[in-house]
Amino acid sequence: MKKLLFIPLFVFVFSACKVFKSNQMLKTPKNYEYDKLADSVAILDYKLAPNDAIAYKVLTNDGFMLINLSSSASSGNNNLTFFIETIVQSDGFIKVPLIGQVKIAGLTIREAELLLEEKFSKQYVNPYVTIKLTNKRVIIFPGNNGTARVINLTNNNTSLMEAIAQAGGIPEDGKAYKVKLIRDNPTPTKKPLVYLFDLSRIEGVKEGKSIVQANDIIYVEPRYRPLKTLSTELGPLVTIITSVLLIYQFYYFSKR
Repeated sequence: MKKLLFIPLFVFVFSACKVFKSNQMLKTPKNYEYDKLADSVAILDYKLAPNDAIAYKVLTNDGFMLINLSSSASSGNNNLTFFIETIVQSDGFIKVPLIGQVKIAGLTIREAELLLEEKFSKQYVNPYVTIKLTNKRVIIFPGNNGTARVINLTNNNTSLMEAIAQAGGIPEDGKAYKVKLIRDNPTPTKKPLVYLFDLSRIEGVKEGKSIVQANDIIYVEPRYRPLKTLSTELGPLVTIITSVLLIYQFYYFSKR
C-alpha cells in the first residue's frame, strides 16, 4: 500500500515538466519585464522593410495621372488611376520606372512617398505619390484551440482589438487578461519587443486600440484545465502503473 502513495507524487512531478504543457508557445519567465507601450509607440508608423510588397501611383498637375497621361487625355478621362506593384528587395531598394533604383527600406510610408515625389520632380511638375503596403499581415494565436491564423491587414490603422476580432475573437481556453504582442526590435541585435495587454477589463478598451504593425505576433496565452490535461497526458501512463501494481499485488497474495 505504501507504494500507492508514490503515485500522486509521481503524477505531480510529471505534470510539472515540459511534457505537460508541450504545446504552449512564446513563454516568458515569471518575473519577465514587459516593454511599456507608450502612446507614441501605440500609433507608431510602420517602417518599410525588405520583402514588403507595395503598390504606388504617381499623379501630377493637381491630380491628373502621370503615367499613360496621353492615352487618358485622348479618351477624355483625366482621373484614370492605377497602382504599380513592386517588391522591396533584400538590399532595401525598389525599381522605379524613369528613375531606377530607390532605397526605401527603413522609411515610413509617408517618408517614402516624399522621397519618390522628390525623385519624380526632376521630370515632372508637382508630382504626387501614394504608396500602400499590400502584404501587411500579423500572426494571431488566439488561445489553445489550434486556430492560429495569418491575417492580411488592408487598413493601415488596424487596432489590436480589430485584429483579434478578424481571427474570431478569444476562445474559451484563452486568457483575455494575458495577451502578448511581440514586435520586431528596430535594433536587430536586441530581443524582440514584448507588450502585455489585459483585455478582460473595460479599461482594456484603450489598450486594445493600439495600432498593430506588419509582422506583429499576437499571442493569447492559453488557459489550461488541469484535470482535462491530466487525463489526456497521464491517463494512459497511470493505467499502466495501476495495472502493474494490481498484477504485483495479485502475485504477492497468491504466494501467501
